[in-house]
Amino acid sequence: MIRFFARGQADTGRPVRAARRTTFRRWITGGERGSAIVEFHLLGLLLLVPVVYIMVATLDVQRSSYGVTQAAREAGRLYVVTGDLSAARQAAAVALRDQRLDAGDVSVNVTCPAAPCHRPGTEVTVTVHTEVALPLVPDVLAGVAHTRIPVTATHVAVVDRYRPAS
Repeated sequence: MIRFFARGQADTGRPVRAARRTTFRRWITGGERGSAIVEFHLLGLLLLVPVVYIMVATLDVQRSSYGVTQAAREAGRLYVVTGDLSAARQAAAVALRDQRLDAGDVSVNVTCPAAPCHRPGTEVTVTVHTEVALPLVPDVLAGVAHTRIPVTATHVAVVDRYRPAS
């Protein structure tokens, strides 16, 4: 009977098969040199790509939120000062372009409770709504999954009390 011993061990009467298998595997596979760096890069890519995608999608929604909020504020302020709805929509479009949003995809609604909307003391409510498409999602999935995130902002502005009635 042939017995295998680990290096530096005396003959204890027990065969050392685990050491023989490990040595045989290293001899067959050529060792494990360099495999840790490959595993590190592979796992890094597998974990980094989803994290980057989530960050890009979140930042895109946040950018749209900033643009819609600023558009509602500017449209409300300009409408209260001038009483011109087209000028208010133009101010909203400028605020949206500042955040690189397409003004054609955005709805701007101006409402007020009183019939003449531009009376002193009247509260004017401006609502701006858009939907943000998730990045890198094909149009084929548009009907199957939720690929658009709704973003809405509301601003309430008050017509100055000391403004002369028009």
